Amino acid sequence: MASKLFSTKSIKQLLDEASDPKHSFRRALSVTNLTTLGIGAIIGAGIFVLTGQAAAQYAGPGIVFSFIISGLACAFAGLCYAEFASMIPIAGSAYTYSYATLGEFFAWIIGWDLILEYLFAASTVSVGWSGYIVSFLKDFGLSFPVEYTAAAGTKLIQLPAEGWKVITNELIENIKTSGLSIDTLPHTTAILNIPAMFIVALLTSLLVIGIRESATFNNCMVIIKVCVIILFIILGIAFIQSDNWSPFIPKNTGKWGEFGISGILRAAGVIFFASIGFDAVSTAAQEAKNPQRDMPIGIMGSLSVSTVLYILVAIVLTGIVSYTDLNVADPMAVGVNAMGDSMFWLRPVIKIAAIAGLSSVILVMLLGQPRVFFSMSKDGLLPPVFSKVHPRFKTPYISTILTGAVAVVLAGILPINILGELVSIGTLLAFVIVCISVVVLRKTRPDLQRPFKTPFVPVIPILGALICFIQMVALPLDTWLRLIIWMAVGFCIYFLYGIRHSKLRKLQ
Repeated sequence: MASKLFSTKSIKQLLDEASDPKHSFRRALSVTNLTTLGIGAIIGAGIFVLTGQAAAQYAGPGIVFSFIISGLACAFAGLCYAEFASMIPIAGSAYTYSYATLGEFFAWIIGWDLILEYLFAASTVSVGWSGYIVSFLKDFGLSFPVEYTAAAGTKLIQLPAEGWKVITNELIENIKTSGLSIDTLPHTTAILNIPAMFIVALLTSLLVIGIRESATFNNCMVIIKVCVIILFIILGIAFIQSDNWSPFIPKNTGKWGEFGISGILRAAGVIFFASIGFDAVSTAAQEAKNPQRDMPIGIMGSLSVSTVLYILVAIVLTGIVSYTDLNVADPMAVGVNAMGDSMFWLRPVIKIAAIAGLSSVILVMLLGQPRVFFSMSKDGLLPPVFSKVHPRFKTPYISTILTGAVAVVLAGILPINILGELVSIGTLLAFVIVCISVVVLRKTRPDLQRPFKTPFVPVIPILGALICFIQMVALPLDTWLRLIIWMAVGFCIYFLYGIRHSKLRKLQ
């Protein structure tokens, strides 16, 4: 019984299953599409939302070092993903890789973990999208009811000349320092985040229609946001005030993770969420025209471009605005406002780019999740309904609709900080397992054809796993508890359903 938990699927089995016409996808993605899918998923919430929040709460201007740490971890993990993606070009990403190396039980763990990653990622980014679209509409005199722009139960307060803000301990202290009386200011409690729910529902519909249409939409969004981000960096350099970088690494408050070196590590763990796009690229391997050649290029290319842009934006943004003012849903918009009236024309441009950028991230996250469901269902670990492919659109439509429906609910009721931390810890765990899997497969199956090889094995995989694990350790205890609860639910489903319906077990 115990030994069967770690039964593996052969590479031949995986490739044969992928060629089954009943479960085939349309191969429509070029190397350019794969690269832009990665950039579409990576450049979004990290730049437009989490950069400011992580700087304000954890690292200050030292957020730059956090991005470097996360970038290194992603580079090491990305090289491992590239080897697997070229060798096993199958939908399912790390779930499929684990099934071929560590066995069914580990495959279930990583598959359940990926559900946490993609499902919560789409919801997280939609909350950021909501913040920017509300701000954009306000610029044109269109007000959205504030009770329907934040997570259910969120306490909001209206500040003179600043509008509605989420009530935090830091904000309360700032209000007291300014001499205002909190009791005299308007208060309200949010009911649902309607804009966040709307964008998830809209993009879910697009994904059901087809991968080619989704890729075209993503390409347009990527072009818009990359051009505007570069414009922000170039123009923002002139408005940098070096005083905002002093101290570059704020002194630790006495608590782990609140500034200092521990704050940089915690911020690295939180913003790691921003760099998971290359993982999403691997879920689309079965829809790539030439996966053996194109998958490594798409993964590493998108990661390289995105990491450089992240670091540059972090430098410029924390130079324009004090990091203490960046704990908002739209930090880049705050940065543009700080440039003064001469840059007024840039405000709507930045917000359009943010809206486009966040839209593409939500799209790619919603694309990845159903394909993980698809692979797990084909193996019998989830009900057959999850592996149904639409006869006309050639998409996993039922799992796409289900993913979108759950993401809509999460986007409406949960705040961005809880969602982002859950995504980060889920992603980090996935990367740790993939890095270990490369070492295992090199030892157990050195004969396999590898169109792309991770260099310096086992050094690169071990470093990748180690850096990812350190970032996991730096995350808050509450995040670990939520992960444990999530995995406990997953174990129950596996031992009550998956283990009894596993197709691999029936063949043994």
